[in-house]
Amino acid sequence: MSTKGIDYVALTLVIIGAINWGLIGFFKLDLVAFIFGDMSWISRVIYALVGIAGLYLISMFGRIGNFKEE
Repeated sequence: MSTKGIDYVALTLVIIGAINWGLIGFFKLDLVAFIFGDMSWISRVIYALVGIAGLYLISMFGRIGNFKEE
């Protein structure tokens, strides 16, 4: 998988996490827990993947300056 593909997967996971946090903040609805169970193994895996994706996307700050306009 190319770096671009990893970037899109990570961005998708972070967007899912952001939507989930928005639902928690506005409606007290944890969608991941609602669908997969409160702290079940699958919900923990989803939370962990979202966290790892967020940490990975921190690297975008360093790469943004390397993009060249064409």
